[in-house]
Amino acid sequence: MREALKIPKTTDILDHMHSLPQPAQDEAQIVIRAIERAAMLQQEAQPGLDELITYLEGRGVRMGLAPVTHLLQTFLPGKTFFPIITREFRPPKPDPAGILHIAQAWKLEDGADSLIMVGDSMDDMVAGYKAGAATVLLSSKDNEGLEEHEYASVAIRRLDELMGMLEGGFEEKEAR
Repeated sequence: MREALKIPKTTDILDHMHSLPQPAQDEAQIVIRAIERAAMLQQEAQPGLDELITYLEGRGVRMGLAPVTHLLQTFLPGKTFFPIITREFRPPKPDPAGILHIAQAWKLEDGADSLIMVGDSMDDMVAGYKAGAATVLLSSKDNEGLEEHEYASVAIRRLDELMGMLEGGFEEKEAR
């Protein structure tokens, strides 16, 4: 995406797009959506996704989500997520505003302290950490270097690994 937009790795894609004047902003959105559509054709559900969602639903756990619509329609049809934070939400991750918005929508008195942010990127871990949420890194070959980062409370390889952690009492690797 950065290559298509001709921006360096250090530049946030969404910040860059929102900083462009019209019609360049609309043109950048078209480019990004085309890349995403092509990637969606190859997208597979993360291992353990169905099991984890069924487990959480069965226990009445509320779920907020920052997805692409394709994920919901293809892998999670009929599942309830509220609120859903889309790319149009400002400011984007790594700012914690999206997570804090979820906490506010759920009327949590402790802010995001009782939330768990599950993600696979540094932006996800930073947003969760700065919001005060526990963070779970969904580890892969692409992000293994993040497993020991101070912002990642726990690292898992499959989403259904989280079920055992929740059953046994979720514990962060170290106090904040």
